Amino acid sequence: MSRSAGEATSARNAGRPVWRPQSDVQVWALRVPAASWTSLDLSALDQEERRRMDAFVRDVDRLRYGFAHTSLRTILSGLTGTAPDALRFVRASCPGCGGPHGRPVLTIPAPEFSLSYSRDMVLVAAASEPIGVDVEPTPEPEVVDELATILHPAERGEIEAAPPDSRPVAFARLWARKEAYLKGLGTGLGRDAAADDVRGDLPGWRLTDLPVGTGYAAALAVGSPVPRIVRVHRALLV
Repeated sequence: MSRSAGEATSARNAGRPVWRPQSDVQVWALRVPAASWTSLDLSALDQEERRRMDAFVRDVDRLRYGFAHTSLRTILSGLTGTAPDALRFVRASCPGCGGPHGRPVLTIPAPEFSLSYSRDMVLVAAASEPIGVDVEPTPEPEVVDELATILHPAERGEIEAAPPDSRPVAFARLWARKEAYLKGLGTGLGRDAAADDVRGDLPGWRLTDLPVGTGYAAALAVGSPVPRIVRVHRALLV
């Protein structure tokens, strides 16, 4: 995102009302640009985000991180009417231990949100309810053999029942659904990966597969007892 784009976002948000709850779920599926990370407008990032980005050794990782987090700030700015660089993030309480390391939230009235990125794919989701989103690349067969052992028995059974050349795709789908759900809960992988069967919905949660392109699996988890309309955007417009 260029500097002029960031300025345009702030101008577009001027005078906008603060966030109001909505019934729809919004998802942005974005591709990391083929560019140098130094060409990004990183002015909206805070000191901690810059520190984390600078800690990456490879330029491609800096690019992915910088693009993902500036995109998140741009989207949340458009939804809340607050300038991207004025947004402040904190952590909700962990539902497992009560510590301050649950879902990331904003310090102003705002939607619940979730960010995930892998390789050249970035997903941002926003909703009025707790939400989690995840994108995963299709893994190598040996990764499936290793990680499938920690899944719920019913999930392992589904993977084992698939033809060998289809197991990586089956695993990626289940892993994305599990990560999305655990992000929505706010526990992350601190919760036992075998505790929940994510092949379908879970009590109080709706799990949805997201089509994002060949080579990836993606999923959305929304803390809602009823289905929600999911609107997927392919460009950084709010």
